Amino acid sequence: MLSKRIASITPSATHAMTARIAEKRAAGESIITFSIGEPDFLTPRPIVEACELALREGKTKYTSSNGIAALREAVCEKLRKDNGLRYSPAQICISSGAKQALSNAVYALCDEGDEVLIPTPCYVSYVEIVKLAGGVPVLVPTNDDFSLNTENFRKAVTPRTKLILLNSPNNPTGAVYSRMSLEELARIVEENDLYVISDEIYEKLVYDGVKVTSIASVSDAMYERTVVVNGFSKAYSMTGWRLGYTASNLTVSKACNAFQGHMTSCPVSFVQYAALKALTDCDTAVEEMRRAFEMRRDYMYTRLNTMPGIRCQKPQGAFYLMPDVRAYLGRSDGERKIETAEELCNYLLDEAGVAAVFGEAFCMPGTIRFAYANSMENIRLGMDRMETALTNLK
Repeated sequence: MLSKRIASITPSATHAMTARIAEKRAAGESIITFSIGEPDFLTPRPIVEACELALREGKTKYTSSNGIAALREAVCEKLRKDNGLRYSPAQICISSGAKQALSNAVYALCDEGDEVLIPTPCYVSYVEIVKLAGGVPVLVPTNDDFSLNTENFRKAVTPRTKLILLNSPNNPTGAVYSRMSLEELARIVEENDLYVISDEIYEKLVYDGVKVTSIASVSDAMYERTVVVNGFSKAYSMTGWRLGYTASNLTVSKACNAFQGHMTSCPVSFVQYAALKALTDCDTAVEEMRRAFEMRRDYMYTRLNTMPGIRCQKPQGAFYLMPDVRAYLGRSDGERKIETAEELCNYLLDEAGVAAVFGEAFCMPGTIRFAYANSMENIRLGMDRMETALTNLK
């Protein structure tokens, strides 16, 4: 009954974990959640007030399919100021979330059978979005520290390769790709007539003085060959508001706009006015959240690396840690044997009330992703519970 494309996709592991957490909490269990990529902070008040004002003023009708002009102009100013990229409003397409923006770009660029190179570990939806568009996802391993391995990309290119899908700062690893590695990757792109979709949704959440480079900024050629994807969910704690955007050359932007016009007509009207406020008047709130995330990262990183057998890279961005847990595979608590990271996640959820997402979901077996988008109190409690539960595995 189902189409082959729909039958071929894998359900989201993060959503499946969310459902399990809900069941356990409904049964009265105490669960500490490190599985959701969602800031625990309230949306900054100025954003909420801007939305309320838009509603009161009756800004509840259809907008242009690519978004209101004022917001597209504000996005252009943001890209100029933060990324050194100059776009016109016609090159911006506002969408119902960064995931829709990403999907628009993939559908605009991919024909049936086109290969899309994706560095791994990678976000759970990338592979499935490419498959839905008729493309062929090709997984390209990163280095042990999750930095880009450009030689692996060079080897992965074939005559059917069409584009590369990047995410920096990265979900699930928190890695921030260096300008040097992006310049090396750009040479491969230009030599092979490829395109890039650059998901930069976490760009404002970086630590230790790290600077984020958009690959679109490394050369004029990459500006033309790159679709920048960004949004409001992570930096502004607006996950449920569902608003994102693409910035690209005019041909691709028109294609994204045309596709979106048939999928969702336009982004939610009153949320666009809230996003306009986010871009123009919320830098202080974003910085406060960023500093809190940095403190949480430091604490959880230290705790994980002091647990016997756990090895964890220190991320420079986003709000994730992805430790190697292979030392615990093959162990048992006397009743259940742990063979995979997924089984270890289930064990931690059942025995410790700690929820995280297994690395297999991100194309990285033997690891677990922890999101430190939680209070310090909960992080301390969760790490205590996890450490106790791991001692029972022999």
